[in-house]
Order: sequence, then structure tokens, then C-alpha cells
Amino acid sequence: MGQPQELLCTAVPDRSMSNLNVVILGDPEYAKELGKKGTTSDLTFYNLKKGVHTVTFVEPTRYPERLAPLFYAVSLANKAILVVNQIDQTFGECVIMLHCAGLENGLIIARNYIQKEQIATLIKGTLLESYQFIEDDKNSLRERLLTESSQIKNSCSYPTGTMPVDHYFSVKGVGMVVLGCIVEGVIKKHDELMVLPGNKIAQVRSIQKLDEDFDCAEYGDRTGIALKGLDESDLDRGTVLTSDKSIKSVSTLVAKAKIVKYWQSPMKVGMVLHIGHWMQFVQARIESLRDEEDRYAPELTLKLDKMLVFKPGSKGVLMYPEGSRLRVVGKIELL
Repeated sequence: MGQPQELLCTAVPDRSMSNLNVVILGDPEYAKELGKKGTTSDLTFYNLKKGVHTVTFVEPTRYPERLAPLFYAVSLANKAILVVNQIDQTFGECVIMLHCAGLENGLIIARNYIQKEQIATLIKGTLLESYQFIEDDKNSLRERLLTESSQIKNSCSYPTGTMPVDHYFSVKGVGMVVLGCIVEGVIKKHDELMVLPGNKIAQVRSIQKLDEDFDCAEYGDRTGIALKGLDESDLDRGTVLTSDKSIKSVSTLVAKAKIVKYWQSPMKVGMVLHIGHWMQFVQARIESLRDEEDRYAPELTLKLDKMLVFKPGSKGVLMYPEGSRLRVVGKIELL
């Protein structure tokens, strides 16, 4: 993957830093006025910093023509900003993705004379009902998000940590560097991490957050980690680095799904779907199903085209990228 700009830097002394990850949907030009542009691929990152407090904005660069970037961007975030320039199919799909991904914390900015009441009717029954409507004021928005970031407490005391990889590259004299967001716990310098799926072990050489060296990175941090013991062939987008031994890798899944009410096509044996979890977007074929009681809550047996890595008890997003209209099918339990 391409080498991002924000990790080519000179190290400075360690200090505490808090970070808030925000996905921006609905306007591909909006985030560039909020932060400094960083990594760009099918996702584009922008960084906002004030003192030791930071906000990372992520936009799905190649959405709506591709569904995967929308899922990836939402999965990276712990807050959403939905900019509503028009009410159309893309707006509806973004609403359903945010709902199925379980992203409860968000803001809505209505533009082009669209009324709050119009949007409120359309998001009724989804998690977006709890989102706050705000004015389109970027200066106020920056300050608001930096304040939220400053309220995040850091401790680096959690016993394990997990980070899915979203970008990776090799640096001469350093080795492999991976980028991602910590989804659970803490990763520390010198930790030995499982590289899943597979049986590789990598050691953490160094950790950086926005051009600065740190001894640890914790939940919510967007970070770059230099690793010892890996080369490029050992990595892919979605590779999970973790010290948590409870995390599983499976190639077959028997799980309960919850289909959104807007999805009209029944599930069928042989149908090919995709499961999104962390930075994974895994193809899954339905081998059998049971939906006698409720077709919107079937039990599915799925054969995966590659291993899916997850912590038992979490949830994934079920998608059908080949759909002509809505491509977000629902949620699936990962047990």
C-alpha cells in the first residue's frame, strides 16, 4: 500500500495524547476544511490537532461506486458526521450502514434548505434518532470535537490490545510499518503480537501518533506501529494484530442475522454476501439457513472465502455489494 505522509517524521519526546475518530459522510469535500490531509487511498484521512488533543477525520473516497470504503470508514470511527446535501439513495444507504455498524454517537448537518423534520422522519427507528442536529459552522465544529477529544482519559494500563491494519508499507532501516486504530485495550512498545489470521508473531519496535513517538497506544488512537519479524507478504488490509488470546479466526460461521426491514429479497442458499468486521470485508456464501419463525432473523451457515477474525460476542455488518439499490443487508452475531 502507498506510504502515507504523516509517519515520515522526526521523533519528539513521549507525552499523553487523546484522539477522536470521526467519519464524515454525505459530502466528499467537507473534511478538507476541517483538518490537514494525510493518508489517501480508497479512504482519505484528515488530522486536526490542538496541543495534545487530536481528531482524525476519515472519508470513504471511492463511495458510492464501491460499498467497501463506506464500511471501512464507518468501522474506524467512534463518532459520525452526516452531511445531508440531498435526500437520495446514498443518504439512505449511509443511514442504514451507520445503524447496522452500531455507531450511536453522531451529528447531522442539514444543507440546501433541507429541514430537520424531513430527516427526522427518515431516520426514525434507527440509531441516528439520537444524533444531534447542528448548524453548518466548521469553526464551531472543530472546537466541539477537540473538546470531546480532550475528555478522553488515557491510562495505558489495559492488559491486552488489538489493532486491525488498514494500511502498511516498508521503511528502509525501520522495516514494516502498519497503520490502524486501536479497537480494544492497549498496545505497548516491545509487545509481542499475534498476527491473525495465521500463526506469525511480531514484536512492536516503536509506536507513533501524528509524528510523535509514544510508549503505548490505546483504544481510539490512530497509530503507526513499526514491527519486527514481518514482511509485506505477511500483511493485508484487515490483518489483526493482538495480544488478546480470546480472539478467534474462523472459515465457517453459524450465526444469527438481523435483516433490516428495508431489505426485501429473501435470503437463499447459494447467495453470496459479505461480512464486514473491523477492517475485514469477507465474502461469505450461504450454505444453509433457518428462518421459519422470522425471515428477518434467520440463522445462517456461511462458508467464508478467507478467515474472519473477531472477538466472541461482537457483531458484523452483513452486505450485498452486487445489489442495485440498498446494499446493506443487516447485522450478524459473531460468537
